[in-house]
Amino acid sequence: MKLSDLNKLFFFLIILINFSNLNAENEVDIWKNNSSIDLSKEEKKEEKKIQSPLINKNNINSSNIIQEQTSQENENTLLYGIWDPDKYNFELSMWSKTDGKNIQKTISRLNKLNLSETAENILLNTLFSYSYAPKNLSEKDFLNIKINWLIKNKKDYLIEQFLLKNNNFPNKNKIIQYLVDRNISSANIKIGCEKVNFIGKDIKDPYLEKFKIYCLVFNNKKGQAQLLHDILKEQKQSDKFFDNALDVLLGISENKNKKIKDDNLLNFYLSSITFPNFKYEPSNKTNKSIWEYMNSANLILIDDINDKEKIKNIELAANKNQVDKSQVFKIYKQIPFELNALINAQSVYQSLEKIESRALIYQKFLLSDNTQNKLDLLFLLKDLFKKDNLSNVYTEFLSNRLKEFELSEIPENYLNIVEKNIVSSESLYQKKIKFDDKTLHKSKLIRYFYEKDYPIKKTQKELDSIYKKIKRNRNYFYSAKDIAVLESLENDGITIPKEINHKGLSENYNIPDSLNDLAEKGEKGYLALKIVEIIGEDEVNNLDPETIYFITNLLNKLNLKEFRNEILSSALPLRI
Repeated sequence: MKLSDLNKLFFFLIILINFSNLNAENEVDIWKNNSSIDLSKEEKKEEKKIQSPLINKNNINSSNIIQEQTSQENENTLLYGIWDPDKYNFELSMWSKTDGKNIQKTISRLNKLNLSETAENILLNTLFSYSYAPKNLSEKDFLNIKINWLIKNKKDYLIEQFLLKNNNFPNKNKIIQYLVDRNISSANIKIGCEKVNFIGKDIKDPYLEKFKIYCLVFNNKKGQAQLLHDILKEQKQSDKFFDNALDVLLGISENKNKKIKDDNLLNFYLSSITFPNFKYEPSNKTNKSIWEYMNSANLILIDDINDKEKIKNIELAANKNQVDKSQVFKIYKQIPFELNALINAQSVYQSLEKIESRALIYQKFLLSDNTQNKLDLLFLLKDLFKKDNLSNVYTEFLSNRLKEFELSEIPENYLNIVEKNIVSSESLYQKKIKFDDKTLHKSKLIRYFYEKDYPIKKTQKELDSIYKKIKRNRNYFYSAKDIAVLESLENDGITIPKEINHKGLSENYNIPDSLNDLAEKGEKGYLALKIVEIIGEDEVNNLDPETIYFITNLLNKLNLKEFRNEILSSALPLRI
């Protein structure tokens, strides 16, 4: 049964019960699904890549919505999200006791962090569960928090899911323009033009209308493009630059535009394909999306290797992930040095300018054939990048070079530092788990938290069996992680052996009063955000046991099992 049908039935029952003479109310469609748009294979791959035990597509539970709707003063309030709140044991009113200003401040702090996988999953599933806006925050402002987060973190697949599940909403043109620009900046115009499907008749945005017209030309539908362009001009939404660029693309005239326009990415792109002998010098003030497009379209060229200002701008852009970092090392390789400078590089570099010193040490590294020398130069180069706040340019390069060494050839004094500087692309969840039934929180019991629908009866038998082994060890120490496991199992209805005084043991660990207060007040959403802030950039398995304990204790109090299981799945297993 559709949501609208359930609403009709709901209102009809109210009329019968109260025998009132109320006028018939219009149906309230709390949220609408757009007509389905097929995602490309590439986008479906992206969906798989970002999914975690917490993230997957979910239909909206209509019964939950109707029950919540009765408690709201304004039934016409629109809701925006991706997931049914029921999925994570939230409610539509999950923010009703929370001051919206606190949410804004927390999100502002989180935006400054590079959140770990677990922290980001919890944030996503909290922020994008359908809900009413919190106190002191308008629905539009709350929506902007969500949209801005998706754009800032380049969550393209989730943006498309948001567009599919939410029909009309404020700033819809902003989120579609982001998708369009993302594909222009990657020089993938074909995919970008497919996003035109998201531009409905309800959106009257000159930028998107111009891109729609260009896409018609791109797809060889010039007649339709001309017709829409005429309409755009009649509405006075076009401009001379676009008119001239379109005439060139339609073959009507030669380019009359005298200046490359870089006020937005679409105008810059049109300049690049309509200007003869196109040439553009980006600077540190150039828009990020233009840098990205120039990089993707191979438009970043160094005509003069002595132009240090241009090289510096490319380094800064690479550090901001606007330009492929390999471009920097290609440039370094081109800078000429005398043989004597290369031979004595480790003493000569200090007398050179910053760019030349990095280039010299890089070239010396390429010429070295001794492991000790190579490592010395790699870590010297790391220091040089760090001094100029360009570490992001070098981190991946260093990691890849270190992976090329055989473990047996690395000097002992370098083993620890080499290990710390290798970046693993393997997700924590991809590593194999090794069980140790002599330790409660490492035993096969923990399968209950990460295997879906793991039987409670089986878990009960396993707990009893493992406890028999553990109690033979009179010196066994119940750690904070052990207590987190026991409390979680008990919370889900599993009987804990009477001999284990886990409640008494838990008194040794303090839970911050401010967080306990949020749990007592039932502020599920805000508490989840605070937990995200606590985890921050760390993966949960790197948090101390006491922190793991109090996080799971709080989540148990609010029955947020999905999040609790995510925490324990990361924190407990011994992975190899």
